[in-house]
Amino acid sequence: MSKMIAVWGSPGSGKSSFAVKLACAIYEQYSATVLLLLTDMITPSLPVLFPNRKADGLTSVGVPLSKTEVTQNELIKSIVTVKDKMNFGVLGYKDGENKYSYPAFDSIKAGELITVMQSLAHIVIIDCTSDMDEISKAAVQRADTVIRLAAPDLKSMAFYASQLPVYADPSYKTEHHIIGLNVTENDIFPPLEDAKAHFGGVSFTLPYCRELKQQMLDGELFKSLSDKKYNGKLKNITANLI
Repeated sequence: MSKMIAVWGSPGSGKSSFAVKLACAIYEQYSATVLLLLTDMITPSLPVLFPNRKADGLTSVGVPLSKTEVTQNELIKSIVTVKDKMNFGVLGYKDGENKYSYPAFDSIKAGELITVMQSLAHIVIIDCTSDMDEISKAAVQRADTVIRLAAPDLKSMAFYASQLPVYADPSYKTEHHIIGLNVTENDIFPPLEDAKAHFGGVSFTLPYCRELKQQMLDGELFKSLSDKKYNGKLKNITANLI
């Protein structure tokens, strides 16, 4: 049975980097077939994750979504593979694409996409947009686990104060979300305790990792990290999820 994990976060909370590292950790620790979907059309993720790939070497998830029906064959054609990682695939949008590049799709088509992904992999991880597009909404509603990520700053606090009421419908199961803090900046004294008190029920805190930030800048997020503290936290998170 496939397991789906949705990662939702405030802007700047590092959710995409975390989603990649989470997918890699699960793949490496459990020898699972993993599919990672990055839903952002505003800033397409594929050219960020694969900066050295030529445009014609990348495929877009927009193609199967534009078909009358999302099929396994069409989706498989859109999977971007990662070097040295068999049974690990990435789906997302290409450089230059935006919400007008393909026909608009509804929640039904988003659900079809997720269902086909689950038929292909043991673990499906979906990096949701902060503003919850159709795929993100479907992912949060259908996921076995939703990780709600925040940075310990006023921006994240303001975001959730504004957006959580929008998703008060019981189908979003916000009361069951796993809340995590991600220290994305190298502040000397990040207000962790204040953030924990504000968000309440924080399950984990990811420490600042300079190496991770450099990997993000270099387009090398699929490489392993040597940071033992960060790796230890990530290992604990995956153990609790799987």
